[in-house]
Amino acid sequence: MTASLVAVLCVIAAALGVGVVVGVGVNRRSGIVRESFDPLVGDTADLGLSSTGPTVVHFSAVWCGPCAAVRRVVSEVCTDLPAVAHVEIDMDANPAAARRLSVLSLPTTFIFDGDGRQRYRAAGVPRAADLRSALAPLVA
Repeated sequence: MTASLVAVLCVIAAALGVGVVVGVGVNRRSGIVRESFDPLVGDTADLGLSSTGPTVVHFSAVWCGPCAAVRRVVSEVCTDLPAVAHVEIDMDANPAAARRLSVLSLPTTFIFDGDGRQRYRAAGVPRAADLRSALAPLVA
């Protein structure tokens, strides 16, 4: 073997070694359950949430067709459950809140408890039964 061939093989072996170490380091954390935290507690003051009970919040916009259906469903549920507050947020008027809550499509509906913690989230038009079942433990 010549010296140049040995040098090339050493460079290839070193590159493979570095690749293996980097690959193990990157993949080491995959599949590990990480402790989650609730970033929304204390960060919902500007949403107008009720402090005495649950609040249904839905994001909408003037140009959103299905948002009218959400408005009807949420109004129906809130009429049946008077302890539940309802807040509609125009995404165009309050884009910071939409970004903070990761609203990527309209309509998006949330239910927050009296402490401001998110308890339910749905993209699209939620069914009244789904909202009632999510609200049941919060109004009991």
